[in-house]
Amino acid sequence: MTDLAGLNVSRETLQHLKTYEALLNKWNPAINLVAKSTLADAWTRHFIDSAQIFQLAPNAAHWVDLGSGGGFPGMVVAILALEFAPQMQITLVESDQRKATFLRTVARETGANATVIAARIEDVPPLNADVLSARALAALDLLLEFANRHLSPDGVALFLKGANHDKEIAEAVANWRFTVQKLPSTTDSNAIILAIRELAHV
Repeated sequence: MTDLAGLNVSRETLQHLKTYEALLNKWNPAINLVAKSTLADAWTRHFIDSAQIFQLAPNAAHWVDLGSGGGFPGMVVAILALEFAPQMQITLVESDQRKATFLRTVARETGANATVIAARIEDVPPLNADVLSARALAALDLLLEFANRHLSPDGVALFLKGANHDKEIAEAVANWRFTVQKLPSTTDSNAIILAIRELAHV
C-alpha cells in the first residue's frame, strides 16, 4: 500500500495514476492541460492536491467536476473511486473538445468510471450532483452560479482556492447566501478548500 494524501492506495490504483501522469506528460505540449512549469512537480501539484478532496466526500453518489481541463481534481477522484467507492458516478464537464478527448483517453486507459461532457457548464442540463468540485476555474461568485444550477439542494461544493479566497467570499455574499467551511490544503500553505452548503440566491 502507498500513502496518497492520507489514503492507503493499492498498487493497482497507483499504477492507474502513473498511467494518467504519463498521458499528461505526452499530451501537455500539444494542448496545454496544465502549466508547463508544474509538470516536474505534477505528483504534488496536481495528483496529491486532487486526492485530498476525495476524502472530504468519499461516499458521494454523484460527483461532478466542472471545467475539468487536465482532469484535476475530477479524474483523480474517478481513479480513486475505482478502489474506494466503486458505486460512485463521476461526471466531468469540459467545453474544450481537445481536453475532453484527453479526459476520455485517460478514462479508457485507466478504467476510470467517468462520463465526460464536452459542453459549456451553463448549457448542460442540471446534473443534480451531491458533490460539485472545481479547481482554478472562476471566481467564487460565478462558481456559485454554476453550483446553483448543478448541485442538489443538500449537496456540497468543494472549491480549491488560493490566497484571495476571503476577498472572493466577501464579493459572493452580495448575491448568495451559503454556509462555508475553510479547510487547509495539504499541498499549499496559501491554498484552501472551500466546502459550501445551503446555497441560495439573495
